[in-house]
Amino acid sequence: MNSRLLEEIWPQHSGKILGVLFGFVFGILVIIFGFFSTLFVALCVTAGYIVGKRIDQKEDIMEILDKLLPPGYNR
Repeated sequence: MNSRLLEEIWPQHSGKILGVLFGFVFGILVIIFGFFSTLFVALCVTAGYIVGKRIDQKEDIMEILDKLLPPGYNR
């Protein structure tokens, strides 16, 4: 693909392009592994992203665990 064409299309249609790619990859994974296995992997990736993002923002791991786990767990 011509890089100039991509530079012109990307700013206006980046959400649509990413949505189509995500849907395509999700569909292929469902066909190969099944819906619930794919859903489990997607949830694990999302949880990993959220924890990693908070670590990058220099949040304390114990504060994150206090928000996620029931009260009294950290005794």
